[in-house]
Amino acid sequence: IRAHHGHAEIQIPGHNIKLGAGGIREIEFFVQTHQLIAGGRDPELRDPTTLGMIEVLQRKAQLTAADAGQLRDAYVYLRNLEHRLQMIDDAQTHSLPSALDGLAHVAAFVGHSEAAELATTTRLHLGRVAEHFQRLLAIGEHARSRTGNGAAAQQAQASTAELTLEFADPGKARAIITTWESFRYRALRTGQAQELLRRLIEKILRAIAATSDPDTALARFDEFLSALPAGVQLLALFNANPKLLELLAEIMGTAPRLADALARKPALLDAVLSAEFFNAVPGPEALLADLENALRQARDFQDILDLARAWANDRKFQTGVQLLKNLIDGGGAGRALSDIAGAIIRALLPRVEAEVALKHGRIPDAAMAVLAMGKLGGRELTFTSDLDLIFIYPETAQHSDGKSPLAAAPYFARLSQRFINALTAPTPEGRLYEVDMRLRPSGGQGPIAVSFDSFKKYQTDAAQTWEHLAMTRTRPVTGPEPLCVEIATAMREFLARPRHPAQLARDVDAMRQRIEREHHTGNIWDFKYSRGGMIDAEFIIQYLILRHASQTPQLITGNTIEAINALRLAGAVNERQAATLRTAVILQRDAQQLTRLCLQQGFDATTAPPALCKLMAAQAGAKNFEQLAERLRTSQVNVYTLYREMIPEAESPTGN
Repeated sequence: IRAHHGHAEIQIPGHNIKLGAGGIREIEFFVQTHQLIAGGRDPELRDPTTLGMIEVLQRKAQLTAADAGQLRDAYVYLRNLEHRLQMIDDAQTHSLPSALDGLAHVAAFVGHSEAAELATTTRLHLGRVAEHFQRLLAIGEHARSRTGNGAAAQQAQASTAELTLEFADPGKARAIITTWESFRYRALRTGQAQELLRRLIEKILRAIAATSDPDTALARFDEFLSALPAGVQLLALFNANPKLLELLAEIMGTAPRLADALARKPALLDAVLSAEFFNAVPGPEALLADLENALRQARDFQDILDLARAWANDRKFQTGVQLLKNLIDGGGAGRALSDIAGAIIRALLPRVEAEVALKHGRIPDAAMAVLAMGKLGGRELTFTSDLDLIFIYPETAQHSDGKSPLAAAPYFARLSQRFINALTAPTPEGRLYEVDMRLRPSGGQGPIAVSFDSFKKYQTDAAQTWEHLAMTRTRPVTGPEPLCVEIATAMREFLARPRHPAQLARDVDAMRQRIEREHHTGNIWDFKYSRGGMIDAEFIIQYLILRHASQTPQLITGNTIEAINALRLAGAVNERQAATLRTAVILQRDAQQLTRLCLQQGFDATTAPPALCKLMAAQAGAKNFEQLAERLRTSQVNVYTLYREMIPEAESPTGN
């Protein structure tokens, strides 16, 4: 508009208050820009009115009360002025008169005492709007850079060169900056992207230099920039939100896996602009309500899959950033990730049922329950965890009532497979989860969905000890309430049955020996399989639950830390033993959450980003990474010693 109509300067005589600088259109563009950035995920940002959107942006902390007030006052003032301009000659005009007597006429009509007062008030509103708009899109600085301000350009280049000295390899840093300034990357091909980058280079370098590993952060930021399909929107966001740039620099230096995710989906950063982003992830019911609200936009089943993935990605990213910023620990991350997965399961299952019903109908008075096991069952999910699930339906002789009716077994098998596909299928928004069904009755040889009677009979008569160990962390996630109550009651009954302690110990250790043969490691950073690691701690806890649950059923809690506390309360472990287990679980849980968030592969202390090592130590309360490593070694020795105290070694590694 400015290039075509020449409305770049605020000149009161003849100024176009709609299309000119600081005019009505810039207020509209300001709110519409925010709508285009985040309106896809936040229905509240779809208010069609300008004043309504200003109020929404203020409520969501995208505008301060003062800034919102300025935009609101300017919009009302300029709209009133526009109406009066058009009323004077009954003409479709948006420009102030050029002559002084015309300005005096408008001033009197608006209610000002003279033309000078009109000019002062109008210039005040136009100037404020222009400032807000320029700050959002960096237009003012770009315009000045195009006029050939050589001194400013030289000063900026000098500042950039000085900043590269903050890097261990300043030559490489300067080479990266030179590549950016050549605009060879796809995201930098437009004029506006190039001008935004010129304005931001110094800020980018300062943010990266402030990280604990500037060279690594700069290299990853370069990879991130090179992978972007477009740059204007994101660079404008950085210009308007310096804190966002600081966060991205921190991610680049600490979390390669998260950086790669952002390179594939830079829109994830939009979520950071939400006022609630750094608040604790809400509980299960609030998450479900939020997801249901997002899914109301869906036009078809494919939309449901895409929207569910976008929602889950946003919430996982929120949890990851909060862990990275040390706002939550590994336990908080595990609960949040598990509740996010739970909301997805609860929201998707009825929609998959509706899809299956289009062809096969429904089985009257029979619906399926989904059981969570493993880390999801204990609300201890990590950023890379599979979902361990079991599907159970009530015993029934009825067939479905659709045009292609099915008996219960094939019907619920088909429903289960469609549901797994809904969770695992890749779409343009990515993949939700991998699903592991190996813990279902009879494992990989068993049916994908089982009737409740079959499930109960298998667990009572055929399940081996290792399967009951796994069942200590099982809970229904969704399904008909009566069926879920029946399942929970049955699980408690067969977990709490009396067991022979010596045989139980032999079974547990035989299973541990088998795992040791398959996954032996001397790496203390292999938190799962290392001797004294998570498996040993969990086996101790699960062994004690099965041993004592017949006298103390309340030991069956699902969550590992809650189980330790319950065992101590019941006297199954003393305070020293409980402290050993609690320390080991928390130390390794927190470190595991961070490494799975940040790294594509397992943790290698010799190649891990120094910033990540520093963060792991800080989260554990250690002075440095070396002290963290020593604590980990000591903890694992203590756990393995406790394991051998409580679980005698099996005579032979036979059986499970």
